[in-house]
Amino acid sequence: MTKTPVRVRFAPSPTGPLHAGGVRTALYNYLFARQQGGQMLLRIEDTDQNRFVPGAEAYILEALEWLGIEIDEGPKQGGPHAPYRQSERKEMYREYADRLITEGKAYYAFDTPEQLDDMRKRLEAAKVAAAQYNAITRMEMTNSLTLSQEETAARLESGDAYVIRMKIMPKEDIRFNDLIRGWVVVHSSQIDDKVLLKSDGMPTYHLANIVDDHLMGITHVIRGEEWLPSAPLHVLLYRYLGWESTMPQFAHLPLLLKPDGNGKLSKRDADLGGFPIFPLEWTDPVSGEKAKGFREEGYLPDATANFLALLGWNAGTEQEIFSMEQLISLFSFDRVHKAGARFDIQKGNWFNQQYLKMLDDAEVIQTLKPLYLAKEIVLSDEQLAQIVHLLKDRVHFVKEIVTESLFLFDAPDTYDPDVALKKWNEEAINAISGLKDALNGFSGDFMAHDIKELIFATMESLGIKMGKIMQALRLALTGAGVGPDLMIIMEILGKKEVIMRLENALNRLSAQIRLA
Repeated sequence: MTKTPVRVRFAPSPTGPLHAGGVRTALYNYLFARQQGGQMLLRIEDTDQNRFVPGAEAYILEALEWLGIEIDEGPKQGGPHAPYRQSERKEMYREYADRLITEGKAYYAFDTPEQLDDMRKRLEAAKVAAAQYNAITRMEMTNSLTLSQEETAARLESGDAYVIRMKIMPKEDIRFNDLIRGWVVVHSSQIDDKVLLKSDGMPTYHLANIVDDHLMGITHVIRGEEWLPSAPLHVLLYRYLGWESTMPQFAHLPLLLKPDGNGKLSKRDADLGGFPIFPLEWTDPVSGEKAKGFREEGYLPDATANFLALLGWNAGTEQEIFSMEQLISLFSFDRVHKAGARFDIQKGNWFNQQYLKMLDDAEVIQTLKPLYLAKEIVLSDEQLAQIVHLLKDRVHFVKEIVTESLFLFDAPDTYDPDVALKKWNEEAINAISGLKDALNGFSGDFMAHDIKELIFATMESLGIKMGKIMQALRLALTGAGVGPDLMIIMEILGKKEVIMRLENALNRLSAQIRLA
């Protein structure tokens, strides 16, 4: 028997920026599709026109491309199942809604907003746990189940506003096997008669989702846990439409949780914590409010994908760094967690640091050039290469190389007081003075290894151990007590600048100690 090719879809709504949870959903779909030799579709679910946000669709496309998630069929790529925007498929949904009505599996509901509100109030007053439009309450409402055929036809003829609701049968168990959670069983009494077609003729998510997944040949629906309560309804729709035998398999992914693990991760958490949860920066077209993006904050796309992939899944080993190819090879649903995954941005920063270390220096240099130019600092590629060599392994982000290197361009005018009190003493003054004199007479290449030999020889002649004065020397040159390789710093600064900084320190640090 021929195996059905795997086809998955990522189906976001263009209502704003793409949340990290949505990005992870797209990533897991992509990993599974590629592993199985299948196809990845992008479908824009824009049936709720009231929530449509201009620019959101373009944002989604750019975000997926930045992360390396390749789309086989979609609004940009086209494909045999076009169009891939639900708003452009409006007419085809009507056919299936009408079919469900003809077969007695759906009905017209003419209830006004006031009638629906009255129903909810009655149920709340009666202390009904869930105020639902269901097998019991629908018989008290204005719909084609309580109206005669003639009354229903007259209302339709006169243009009365209506919706089409799904007719849920009572006393029925709905079962499906989730690839992550195992068998899920829900009683039909827990499901209300959801609206399938709205009064404006647009389908709701429920109808459009099922129709499109069927017509597009989707074999696996991989989506967030928040859709798990809707899954029984979708199973019923497949059954009602006669598509149960080709119904896709479901996999409901765990939630992304706040950094403390208490509750679902939100934009507010990101704003308060000062970290991004969106792949790209987003500017609200109405308010102008900006939200941080991983890309603009300096995260590398491969590092971001690796970080998100491990939020809810692991390979069953101690390995943490995975290329996209490795993720594709190793991904499996049996290692996706059921419990929510805590969003630890510090771990995300660590991932970025690891990927930055692996990045080619030439690529880092090209990224650094405009960052330095923005600070009106012009450097040659050779100088940039020295700075990258000095700092690349010490930072989490490329932009931090700039901020961490500013001491190279401005001599310190203040010095760490704690280090000064502990390390700036007579022995340090003698050592720095002796080194300054030695440097004035030094005519060799001012390279790191030559500088080290000069310092060692000078300290040996003064009877001072190098280990005792290195922190004082660093303080004199940078103003701080800790930092990257001091010999490379001196090489980058050059002999003239080093001598000048040593002279400044001898004058200023002694005064600072006296004032303290």
